[in-house]
Amino acid sequence: MKQFTLQELAEKIGGQVEGDGSLLISGAAPIDSAQPGQITFLANPRYRDHLHKSRASAVIVDQKTTVETSHALIRVSDPYYGFLQIFLLFNPRKELLPPGIHPTAVVHPEARIGQEVAIGAHVVIGKGCRIGDRSKIFPGCVILDGSEIGEDCTLYPLVSIREECRVGNRVIIHNGAVIGSDGFGFAPHGGVYHKIPQIGRVIIEDDVEIGANCTIDRATMGETIIRRGTKLDNLVHIAHNVEVGEWTVMAAQVGISGSTKIGHHVMLGGQVGTVGHIRIGDYAQVGAQSGVSKAVPDREVVFGYPARPIMRAKRIEAAVNQLPELVKRIRELEKKLAALEDSASD
Repeated sequence: MKQFTLQELAEKIGGQVEGDGSLLISGAAPIDSAQPGQITFLANPRYRDHLHKSRASAVIVDQKTTVETSHALIRVSDPYYGFLQIFLLFNPRKELLPPGIHPTAVVHPEARIGQEVAIGAHVVIGKGCRIGDRSKIFPGCVILDGSEIGEDCTLYPLVSIREECRVGNRVIIHNGAVIGSDGFGFAPHGGVYHKIPQIGRVIIEDDVEIGANCTIDRATMGETIIRRGTKLDNLVHIAHNVEVGEWTVMAAQVGISGSTKIGHHVMLGGQVGTVGHIRIGDYAQVGAQSGVSKAVPDREVVFGYPARPIMRAKRIEAAVNQLPELVKRIRELEKKLAALEDSASD
């Protein structure tokens, strides 16, 4: 069992100890389930009441939070990130696929495979593909002709990378994702939908993570682009010719229509949908289940269907919730008015 003193942990995450720095810590856990000998963290004020009940031996907090507790503390600028670093010390990632090519894998002789690459059972790698050093391709993945995978990437089972797509370095793609499927392009003529050839590609830049069963369509012409550091949850769909900016995050079941441009550091809640050919600005936020029908300015927070600036959306929602009472009052006023009119006529 790994053990560190509280002082050693503080030094590893650039924090300052308040309390017994010689305290031995053997694990990390959430505030409501941590046990003696473990460290936890407090980042959200809503969990402050849990601190008094927590059995943890130490707590990571920020530099400014005032807490009345008997726990030893480590103060850092970002408790959540500090806890993540310590959690990884106690729970290092396991080696799930050792380097080497499984005998059932089909690797085209003109594919270029880097150093220490791991290729699992029944993987197919096509002509002209390039796989960077130390990347891991888990069983059942298919990488078609001319595609490139960078260094230190992980493709979990059953990922499909269509032809001529490019994946950067340190990219993680989870089970069942499809990169480079045909965009939804059809030309109606004579009552028939005729398929438009989808001859573009997908580019995924460095440090992107793509959840299970995501689908990212290749461009009709040109490129569909996912910029550096973006994180997609499970079941996200990105249509053809979309460009997603750096360090953007999308929760599950988001759907982005074709040719939409999404800025950097954007946050999209679960089941958000957009129309095509619009721009969502840098640092914008869109609440869960919103329908975005027009452009969103930089740093705007929108919500609803159709999506509106969030304070306006909340006022509308509040008004809608009052409608039954308002209708009742209107009917009562109508009765009183009718009675007054009858009295006046008499």
